[in-house]
Amino acid sequence: MGFLSWIVVGAIAGFLASQVMRAREGLLMMVVLGIVGGLVGGFVATSVLKIGKVDGINPESIAIAVLGAIAVIFVVHLATGSRGRLRR
Repeated sequence: MGFLSWIVVGAIAGFLASQVMRAREGLLMMVVLGIVGGLVGGFVATSVLKIGKVDGINPESIAIAVLGAIAVIFVVHLATGSRGRLRR
């Protein structure tokens, strides 16, 4: 997957994950968490669970990246103790 497609999938995944988690992240942080989430989700899906392919901008890649980004946002909020930044 090209660098530009990683950014696009990361931005989509970061936005969707922040909406699901009701997190208040800035645009740059949202994209970074989405890209990291895509890497984490892609690794878990392909290496551990042996499902899915993360190649290009498609619904499967976005779904895997969103699930990974949700996990990353959850871990970041646990590690930093920033419960106050979550919207209720």
